[in-house]
Amino acid sequence: MEEKIVDILSSGTYLIYILIAIVLLILAALSLFDATAGFEMMITGSKESGMMKALHAVLLTIVIIEIMETVTGYLRTHTIQIRPILIAGITAMVRRLLFFDTEPLTTLLLGEVILAILAVLILTIAIIYLGKEQK
Repeated sequence: MEEKIVDILSSGTYLIYILIAIVLLILAALSLFDATAGFEMMITGSKESGMMKALHAVLLTIVIIEIMETVTGYLRTHTIQIRPILIAGITAMVRRLLFFDTEPLTTLLLGEVILAILAVLILTIAIIYLGKEQK
């Protein structure tokens, strides 16, 4: 009886992961489509803001894809893969760092920049460490 309940719950979890993967795929496509608006802005004359919009959208797409890779990896192996999560974290932090120059510099913003750089450094070290563990 307990085994049957566990099987039912596992099937439900699997279905939810499939739905999450579908939603992430749609979000990635929409985010990439949003990048085309940035390219359009670049063509119509607003080069810098168009480039930033396109870059912002492309980096967001990468974050979504890495999260989707975690979900699909779980569906394939039934284990959570850490590497795509770390890559998504680094990409999100780099994305944030790229847009700090659009805000006036304050003490709070400077602290946020330092924390973002620290986060990128720690996540990078974690990826290097995972690479050594897998060899």
